[in-house]
Amino acid sequence: MSGLPILIRPDQIDRFINWGKALTITRSPAQQSVCKDLGCNGQSATIAPKVTYTPVGNRAGSCSHLGGISNESSFFLGPGKVETQDVPRPQLQKPTDAIIKIVRASVCGSDLWWFRGISHRDANSLVGHEAIGIVEEVGAEVHDIHVGDFVIAPFTHGCGHCAACLAGFDGDCMNQEAGGNGGYQGQYLRFTNANWALVKIPGQPSDYSDEMLNSFVTLADVMATGYHAAASAEVKQGDTVVVMGDGAVGLCGVIAAKLRGAKRIIAMSRHEDRQKMAIAFGATDIVPERGDEAVQKVLAMTNGAGADAVLECVGTEQSVETATKVGRPGAVVGRVGVPQKPEMNTNNLFWRNIGLRGGIASVTTDDKQLLLKAVLNVEIHPGKVFTQRFDLEHIQDAYDAMDQRKAIKSLIVVEG
Repeated sequence: MSGLPILIRPDQIDRFINWGKALTITRSPAQQSVCKDLGCNGQSATIAPKVTYTPVGNRAGSCSHLGGISNESSFFLGPGKVETQDVPRPQLQKPTDAIIKIVRASVCGSDLWWFRGISHRDANSLVGHEAIGIVEEVGAEVHDIHVGDFVIAPFTHGCGHCAACLAGFDGDCMNQEAGGNGGYQGQYLRFTNANWALVKIPGQPSDYSDEMLNSFVTLADVMATGYHAAASAEVKQGDTVVVMGDGAVGLCGVIAAKLRGAKRIIAMSRHEDRQKMAIAFGATDIVPERGDEAVQKVLAMTNGAGADAVLECVGTEQSVETATKVGRPGAVVGRVGVPQKPEMNTNNLFWRNIGLRGGIASVTTDDKQLLLKAVLNVEIHPGKVFTQRFDLEHIQDAYDAMDQRKAIKSLIVVEG
């Protein structure tokens, strides 16, 4: 079967929801999602037979020799079903690319939307967008990242020089490549805009404890996203802050609020294990109620005024509406929960002079400026959000554990 032509449909994909969208080819479903990352030229290419892996070293700009190397990657098959399949290893496609050998990855709460069938994702698509790993190959224009570097692979792929990146919003980079960040839950990853977007960690994985390695994984998304909520909400020293959501992002939002100097942090949570973790991270109060009951509770706790800042880390219509009601007049809501509906009631923003900011996290910017240092200096411990760990062969269990709330966040340890 090797050598059959692969017809590639150059679809555009949603960069932040449908990572690694499947491409139409004439081969197996597993290969439908990887052909875009195989370095194919034009509209067709040939999959080489599988060969035994040999370390490639620093072959800048050269990728024709990698097409058949084995690579275990995770795929979404349909609602409630993921699995690991053996597919060819990704190749360099551009001189700005890097190939990363994944060390640890994770399942994100946003993955559950398509896993549960709430949002659309194409079947047979690569999954995962949070990881750390070792650089195995770099393109000819990658000069600041080298083979052997230990790196954080953010879900954002900022170029570092467009207007958005220069303003500190690399999550909205004007030069991000659609489809360039699929497949973090696997052994190898092609990473675009590698020279600036990758975040270098001093030393090697063997230099760090399990807990520290886990914290590095959170810097690929959830810790940076929680911090983006706090920064967008303009949390400052002495503030009273409400955090909406007790998933990994919300819990990291608690960490971020404390890191920025909040005096009182009110965490909205209905689950005892998450309440305990929120308190361990710095929450001073817990509100288990939702909707109008939650609003009344917060107002009562703040002498009728409301909070100075609100971190919205869920994305549902109810959560956003509640967030606009629990802030004091003049407060800012930092919104990072992935929107689930296009509609939103904005009346509260007007009548209470509430500001609304936020969006896709500035992962590389905040990691380099603040968050990596905070982890290395043991100021924060976001890796504690991982409450269960799995290998790639048990990727289904990793998703099920989060779907069934048996895990706050699932860690994936990649071997080999």
